[in-house]
Amino acid sequence: MSNIKRIGVFTSGGDAPGMNAAIRAVVRASLRHGIEVFGIHNGYKGMISGDISPLSTLDVANIIQRGGTILGTARSKEFRTPEGRRTAYEQLQKAEIDACIVIGGDGSFTGANVFSREYDIPFVGLPGTIDNDLYGTDFTIGFDTSLNTVVEAVDRIRDTAIAHSRTFFVEVMGRGAGFIALHSGIATGAEAILVPEVEGEEENLFEYLRNQGNKPTNIILVAEGNNIGGAEQIAQRVKERFKELDVRVNVLGHIQRGGSPSAFDRFLASRMGVAAVEALLDNQRSIMIGWVNHDIAHVPLNKTIRRHRDLNRILLEVADILT
Repeated sequence: MSNIKRIGVFTSGGDAPGMNAAIRAVVRASLRHGIEVFGIHNGYKGMISGDISPLSTLDVANIIQRGGTILGTARSKEFRTPEGRRTAYEQLQKAEIDACIVIGGDGSFTGANVFSREYDIPFVGLPGTIDNDLYGTDFTIGFDTSLNTVVEAVDRIRDTAIAHSRTFFVEVMGRGAGFIALHSGIATGAEAILVPEVEGEEENLFEYLRNQGNKPTNIILVAEGNNIGGAEQIAQRVKERFKELDVRVNVLGHIQRGGSPSAFDRFLASRMGVAAVEALLDNQRSIMIGWVNHDIAHVPLNKTIRRHRDLNRILLEVADILT
C-alpha cells in the first residue's frame, strides 16, 4: 500500500455528463480508505491559484444525477509553461496533497503526464469527454449521455422534416472525431453520415442525392470536425446543386454537453472513480482508467496521449449498409 494521505481531484477541459458521479466516487472511495480528499476548482487554473478545498461525503451527496461539474472546469495557458507548473506544485505542497486524479480528455492528460514527470507526483486520469476519442477505453464518461441527447434531438427534427418534406443537415460535436456522428447516425436511421475519418464523403453524398429518386426527406449527420466543412458549408453546396431540395441546417452545439447523465454514464463514472483511488493505493501512477470489454483497464498516459483511436470499421460498414 502507498503512503498517500491526501488526494486532489479536479475536472479539466470540456465538461461532460457524469463528471459529478466520478467526483462522488473518488471522494467516497478515498474516505473509505482513510484518505482525505481535496477538490481543486476550475482545473489547472485553480491549481495554480490555490483554489483548493476539502471535500466530505456530504459535499458530494445528491450530485450523481447532475450534469456539469461541481468543481468547475477551465483551460489554462499558464499551466503549459514551466513557471505555471512550478506555481501549481507549490500550491499542492501547501495543501499537502500527495497525488491527483484528473477527470478530462487528452489535453488534460498531457498536462498531467508532464507535471508528474517534473515533480514526481502520482497522477491517475479518468476519461471525461463526450467525444469518446481517447485511446485505451471503449467508452468515455459523457459519451452515452451525449449520444442519447443527439438521438432525441434528431428524432424531433425528423418529425418536422417529414412534415415539410425537407432535407436537414444536423451538425454534432466531436472535434476531429466522428464517434458521436457515427453512433447517432446509425441509431436515428440517418440517410447519410459525414465523419472526418472517411475520404470522398462529399461526392458520395452528391451521388446519393442524385440517385434518391423522389425522396423529399433526408437527415444528414455531420461531425463538426469534418474535413469538407461544417453543416452550414456542406448544406450551401447542396443547395447550389440540388435546387429542388428544401434544405435546412441545425447545429446542436452545447446541448450535447449538458443534462442529467444516463444510467450507463453514472455507472461508468462510479466504477472508474473507485478504480482510480484503488490504483493510487496500489502505487500506480501516470495511467488512465479505461473501460475495455466491460471491465476496468489501466492504460499508460503515454499511450492514450500519443496513440489515435480509430472509428470501428465494422460500424462504418454497418452505417454504409443502412444509409
